[in-house]
Amino acid sequence: MNTTQPCPVPLDLDRDGACRVVGLATAILPALLAEFADYPVGQAGLRLSDAPGLETLLGAGSCVGGEVEARAGRPMQPVRAVLFDKRADRNWALGWHQDRTIAVRARHDVPGYGPWSVKQGICHVEPPFALIEAMMTLRIHLDPVDRGNAPLRIACGSHRWGRVPVADVEARVAESDQAICLADTGDVWFYRTPILHASDPSDGRATGRRVLQVDYCGQGLPAPLEWLGIG
Repeated sequence: MNTTQPCPVPLDLDRDGACRVVGLATAILPALLAEFADYPVGQAGLRLSDAPGLETLLGAGSCVGGEVEARAGRPMQPVRAVLFDKRADRNWALGWHQDRTIAVRARHDVPGYGPWSVKQGICHVEPPFALIEAMMTLRIHLDPVDRGNAPLRIACGSHRWGRVPVADVEARVAESDQAICLADTGDVWFYRTPILHASDPSDGRATGRRVLQVDYCGQGLPAPLEWLGIG
């Protein structure tokens, strides 16, 4: 069966691979926006690092980091942050896909890690998929997201499918229940990182749709590889 349901129909993080925590980031929104004040606007994906302010706001001991650890049942650290800013003059779509790469400080060839790529000067590598399955991804909404403002779409339960070959993605999605992830400013969506997801272009409104995406993990990397981190 293929049904597309609007949230806030309650989704469960373990069953569906996603859940919405209403207002979790509301208290830290002013500080987050201050962190982004000097960043360029309208970016399809601005990768953030060396930002100690973000580490303080999102790391262990913060309201967001504490919720991540509570849901994961173990210590977790933020290992990558990407700011997405869709606007009328900077609009794009994403087809169905899995996130499969991590950001590291430098390239070191380690068995099981590859292929490699460089995005905005940062080394990225595809790790063993078990590491992706151990991660959690958050999307912190800096603007409201309704049906016309490019909400993320997910294939419910797809986080349990393992590594899906690219050629099989569309067929697997067509067989699944789907949900759209609406949000108010300050809401945070939690996702199991392997979940299949997609996003349409926004309707072109000038106010934009800013989302801070943060990946968390509770595992280290085999030496000499190191997480890029955000602080």
